[in-house]
Amino acid sequence: MKFSCEKALLQTAVSVASRAVSVKSSIPAIEGILVEAAGNLRLTGYNLETGIRTSVEAEIREEGGIVLNARLFGEIVKKLPDETVVLTTEKDAVRIECGMSLYNIVGTSPDDFPELPEVDGSNGFTVEQGKLASMISGTLFAVSDNESRPIHTGSLFEADETGLTVVSVDGYRLALRREALLEKRGDEKFSFVVPGASLSEVEKIAGDTDEGMQVYAGARHVLFQCGATQLIARRLEGEFLAYRNAIPKNSPVVLHGDVRVLRAAIDRVALIISDRLKSPLRCIFDDGVLRVRSNTAIGSASDECPLEGNGGGLEIGFSNRYLMDALKAVSDDRVRLELGTAVAPCLLLPDDGSERFLYMVLPVRLKANE
Repeated sequence: MKFSCEKALLQTAVSVASRAVSVKSSIPAIEGILVEAAGNLRLTGYNLETGIRTSVEAEIREEGGIVLNARLFGEIVKKLPDETVVLTTEKDAVRIECGMSLYNIVGTSPDDFPELPEVDGSNGFTVEQGKLASMISGTLFAVSDNESRPIHTGSLFEADETGLTVVSVDGYRLALRREALLEKRGDEKFSFVVPGASLSEVEKIAGDTDEGMQVYAGARHVLFQCGATQLIARRLEGEFLAYRNAIPKNSPVVLHGDVRVLRAAIDRVALIISDRLKSPLRCIFDDGVLRVRSNTAIGSASDECPLEGNGGGLEIGFSNRYLMDALKAVSDDRVRLELGTAVAPCLLLPDDGSERFLYMVLPVRLKANE
């Protein structure tokens, strides 16, 4: 194999493919990047759960393939001068030239690299890259890290004629985002669950643009196609929470507030709370005001922020982190809060009455001295 490629293009491709490389594995090949020269230059990383393949323009002088250690290859390309890189292989011997720089390293046969799964494209959709990235970032924080329920370590994707819904749950909170699709193909309605770790990489390869990303749902894997880059993720199997049944309907208390003001008040009161000094926020929703208080071994803190509406003095305890995560995920300036009782969840919804997002935070039981 022999090819030449601009250093900047090769460095970007190596960086993208490296995101799916296994850091440490009993299979040495998946700690590397598969480099293939055939028509164009293609780089692949695959950790058996997530695979990323990206193509880059290069002058192919001799076709072939090699697996290179991802960390070493990435460091070499990063430190090369900004000139054309020439890579040549002779069996497992690899020669990398760029300007006056020269490296001779050892690679691995491409036969040892596992094949990426094929994904049937009968069910799929196209969504704006920027919207998909926003949906992922706005729900990923609520993905569970409890391996006893593997299905909840990913996010549920539901596609139908009305658009795309992404949902994450972890037993303490729920995050939901809805957006319109550019195009939908296949069944009238279909769904799948993608691991959170894979979605974190999808978010990175999606650009802040209105250009489309194609998503194809196969029987066991999901393919995300973005320009010259493909990401293939293993689907999680199991029964996802029936989230619609978990969301309270017709909450008796409805309040409206400024998101930044709410964040600031909670942030100030939470200063005396830490992982070592845990304490719930005591929130009192009154007429036109939210009073927030915390009390730990090092002292107490309180603050107030204005709200539109009357909470009737409803007192609820919340985890400061869970409440703040939900407020940070709200991109709007204002939010609608729906509440029921001291043991019912709090809902955060768009103030304009739309269904673009929904965040649900479960309460924490308060003790008399908190």
